[in-house]
Amino acid sequence: MIKGIIFDLDGVLLSTDEYHFLAWQVIANKLNIPFDRNINNKLRGLSRMDSLNIILSYSNNKYTDEEKETFAYEKNEIYKKYLERMSPSDVTSEVRNTLEELRKLGYKLAIGSSSKNTKLILEKTDLNKYFDAVSDGNNISRSKPDPEVFLKAAEYLSLKPNDCVIVEDAYAGIDAGFNGKFKTIGIGFASEYDKTDYPIKSLKDILDLKL
Repeated sequence: MIKGIIFDLDGVLLSTDEYHFLAWQVIANKLNIPFDRNINNKLRGLSRMDSLNIILSYSNNKYTDEEKETFAYEKNEIYKKYLERMSPSDVTSEVRNTLEELRKLGYKLAIGSSSKNTKLILEKTDLNKYFDAVSDGNNISRSKPDPEVFLKAAEYLSLKPNDCVIVEDAYAGIDAGFNGKFKTIGIGFASEYDKTDYPIKSLKDILDLKL
């Protein structure tokens, strides 16, 4: 019997993909590194530094750890300026209605996101009121596909992994759920992944699953 549902944030409950793309594009252009939406898709579900390393792999230059930290910081500052534009209107009524129904059904709800900007996004979009716990990039040392962020979320809900299901749109997130012994719900890209236990087309489809 599933008691808790742990949601990835970006790509599942809302989308800041375009903001990530635009911010990374500034950094790539500055370093004369080719960067397009296909490369951006490879960054789904990964930490900021893992994403940067993928982008830098397209360069012939070598960068020090200090330089990488600077690039990652600059990207995040650009990204946060975009996030300041976010509002409750960035979340669809379908998402809000689904979260409300799940709460009425008695599920404990949590966020499990690698982003260090999770709490800012939740505040800007008025999503924080739906969740009993938040696990994000600020309380983990290992990013997806390591299951740490989800294990922490389950811990914050006072539940075990087999009491919870993960909702993800990225392969790395499904892998993290699988590695942590969680059941997984895949939406978007992750709905086609063979490790996904419950593929769905739309978030409201969770209400029809026999969890």
